[in-house]
Amino acid sequence: MGLPFLDSFSAAAGRGVWHADELGLADAQVVATGHAALDAELPGGGWPVGAMTELLQSAPEAHVWRLLLPALAQAVEARGGPVVLIGAPYEPCGPSLAAQGLPVEALMWVRSDAPAARLWACEQALRCADVSAVLAWLPQARVGELRRLQLAAAQHDVLLFVCRPQSAAQGASPARLRLQVESCETDASQIELRILKRRGPPLASPVMLPARNERMTALLAAARLRRKLRLQQHGTVPVGDTATSATVVRIDAWKGGPNALDRIAVVA
Repeated sequence: MGLPFLDSFSAAAGRGVWHADELGLADAQVVATGHAALDAELPGGGWPVGAMTELLQSAPEAHVWRLLLPALAQAVEARGGPVVLIGAPYEPCGPSLAAQGLPVEALMWVRSDAPAARLWACEQALRCADVSAVLAWLPQARVGELRRLQLAAAQHDVLLFVCRPQSAAQGASPARLRLQVESCETDASQIELRILKRRGPPLASPVMLPARNERMTALLAAARLRRKLRLQQHGTVPVGDTATSATVVRIDAWKGGPNALDRIAVVA
C-alpha cells in the first residue's frame, strides 16, 4: 500500500497549528480584564486562569488596582472566595475598592517582609479551594520559585498576579503573560501597558488605559465633600471614620505545613 501524500494532511494540520505572527487562542479559561483595548491584545481576550500573570512596575503599587479591579471583582462574584493579597505595600482603601465592585470583606491581606514567608503564603493560598485570586508582591523571587507558583496556579485553576520591579524585565520568567505597567510620560491621565510576553507577535505600541475611573473619581470627590462638611459641623474626625473590616493575617513567625494558611485565616 502506498504512503499518503503530505499534501493530504496540510489542510487539516494547518487548522491546529499556531503561527507566531498571529495572536494565539487561550488554551484554558480566561477572565475579561474589563478593559476592551487590553482584551483585544490578549490570547482568549482576558487574564489567563490557572497561570501566572506578571506585572512589572517602577513603583510597587502603581496602577495595580485600576488595572486588576474589574477581573478581581468578577472572580469573587463567580467563586465566592477571597482575594488574597500577599506583601501589599500599603493598606487597601476599602471604600474605594467597594465602590468599584470589590467588597473589602472579600480581601485577605497577608503581611510579611520575609521573602520566604511571602512565597510560602502564596503557595498555600493557591492550594486553597475557596480562594478566588492571588495578588502577590514578590520583588526578590527567583525563576525556580516563580515556576513553582506557576505550577500551583495551573493545578488549582486560580488567577495569579505577581508584581515585580521593572528591572526584572531583563530576566527570564515562567509567567504565561508579562506586562510592564507605567504612567504615560506625556499624559498623566493615561497608563501605558507594554506586553512583554504573550502567545502572539510582539506588540509594537503600548496599550493605553485611563489612569482613573470616572465613577470612582466622582465618588471620592463626593466623599471628600461629605467629610469636610462633617468636620466643619463637629470640629473633629469621627471615630472609626477610616476603619475597614478587611481580614489581616500576620505571618512574620510563620511555620510551614499543608493547609497552614487555612488554619491561620480561621483564627484571624
